[in-house]
Amino acid sequence: MIDEEITPIDPAKPLPTDDVIAVPASFNDQTASKKIREHNGFVWYETHFDIAKPLRSQRLVLRFGSATHEAWVYLNGHEITHHKGGFTPFEVEINQYLNDSDNRLTVKLSNILDYSTLPVGNYSETTDEAGHKHRHVDENFDFFNYAGLQRPVKIYSTPTAYISDITVVPDVDLENGSADVHVKVATVGDFDQVKVTLLDQDGHPVVSGESTDQTLQIKDVHLWQPRHAYLYTAKVEAIRNGEAIDSYTEEFGVRKIEVKNAQFLINGQPFYFKGFGKHEDSYVHGRGFNEPVNVLDIHLMKDMGANSFRTSHYPYSEEMMRLCDREGIVVIDETPAVGLLVNFGFDVSMLESDDYQDDTWTKLKTADAHKQVIKEIIDRDKNHACVAMWSIANEAATYSKGAYEYFKPLFDEARQLDPQQRPCTYTSIMMANPKTDNCVSLVDVIALNRYYGWYVGNGDLETAEKATRNELKEYSEKFPDKPIMYTEYGADTIPGLHSNYDEPFSEEFQEDYYRMTSKVFDEFPHFVGEQLWNFADFQTKFGIQRVQGNKKGIFTRSREPKMVVRYLKNRWTNIPDFGYKK
Repeated sequence: MIDEEITPIDPAKPLPTDDVIAVPASFNDQTASKKIREHNGFVWYETHFDIAKPLRSQRLVLRFGSATHEAWVYLNGHEITHHKGGFTPFEVEINQYLNDSDNRLTVKLSNILDYSTLPVGNYSETTDEAGHKHRHVDENFDFFNYAGLQRPVKIYSTPTAYISDITVVPDVDLENGSADVHVKVATVGDFDQVKVTLLDQDGHPVVSGESTDQTLQIKDVHLWQPRHAYLYTAKVEAIRNGEAIDSYTEEFGVRKIEVKNAQFLINGQPFYFKGFGKHEDSYVHGRGFNEPVNVLDIHLMKDMGANSFRTSHYPYSEEMMRLCDREGIVVIDETPAVGLLVNFGFDVSMLESDDYQDDTWTKLKTADAHKQVIKEIIDRDKNHACVAMWSIANEAATYSKGAYEYFKPLFDEARQLDPQQRPCTYTSIMMANPKTDNCVSLVDVIALNRYYGWYVGNGDLETAEKATRNELKEYSEKFPDKPIMYTEYGADTIPGLHSNYDEPFSEEFQEDYYRMTSKVFDEFPHFVGEQLWNFADFQTKFGIQRVQGNKKGIFTRSREPKMVVRYLKNRWTNIPDFGYKK
């Protein structure tokens, strides 16, 4: 890794460094250097590879799971692609740029965030006496700006004529126990036919057909259910002269998602969300792909009786989505649209304002990036059974004039692009209440992030209970056709800190806080879920309210339980996934 302001970089030449950084992972926590950990600006990666001769006749594709937040990719000194946006994949064909033997892959990365990027950052720069630029990003969000090549980088091969995309849309007939599965296949090049075979979970053929756009019926269908997953496989073969030139398999689940009569329905039954907001965040890896941690997290969730989480505040890795498909975890899939407000902090004085306007929707220039990431996340995750709802943004300034005009085209875009027509929402910040929120009409489910008893009336759970109840009552009366859920609520808790007096930050206070909110939740029939904040403690930027990060986890960052886990496990294991009677 090199700061190009100090050492000018020519991608036509090898990088002038022997520093070692592991991929996939964030770069920040891999060295003992404070400067590297807090670096804002450009960093460079480089590696070498060779391609076996038998593969040279194939179409070769270089694929990045993500590059945070902007990447310029060079192969043997030639720029071959560019991508902006740190949490979605991109790829490029590389055949024409390859050498016969050794190949040098170079990547220039930027972790700069500003008023045009997602997430949003407050960007500034200065120049020192030597003429070197010093960049500063003040994150407009409450998590650390981990960056780098945080997800796998792969080279894969296909024939020169190939299958380029598969879209699978199940339509369930719950009364007859069958499903029509619409499979659409996109190809490049000439084929005589495309054959689609649907296989059951044991790999046995169920039904097949020959078309790039067809509907196949599964009789006696096995449904994908929360915590009880069943996965079919669509095997797609592109055939020429009787031979399969290219083939691909895509796992999918058959389930029906609806919002009806102020309930969230999965397979026709009222579903109750039990779970978390969380982060891709672990020691050393930072936000980097960490398969063992992903597996552990899912096991801990299921052991507690949880059935869901939100990918706060960005799309998670494809590997995590596949794991959730397999384990029956319901996912609210969120874009990286966090920080869509001109000032980030803990001031909720605007709660009393019902006609508020600030500079958010004139200063922010994020609409293009927002539209791009909606397209990319739906394109990537459209076939995942686990994805039950799209979250278009987290805690945006929907209380400010101009918000509706900003968000309406984005909701329209998501609904137009998603072949499965999943529900859409955004998570609402506390300043956006039933009186001030300009965008509630756009959502299918009202998703609230609320901290009564923590940021508002810290430590006063009696007042917090009344405020929680009063707001839910107001939402229920004003929007009787919309389900309501909490997507964030919690209290910072220091593990091992105990108090006879129920003091904030103690483990006793955290448990009493959750007992209070649970009591209120159970009073409202249209309240459809509780996803607390947060699954585990996580790293943030520096701040007087943050001692080595956010401590709202019910687990520590190393996944050790705090006292409240026992209470929540008892509650959630006694709440059914479907038809929770309050």
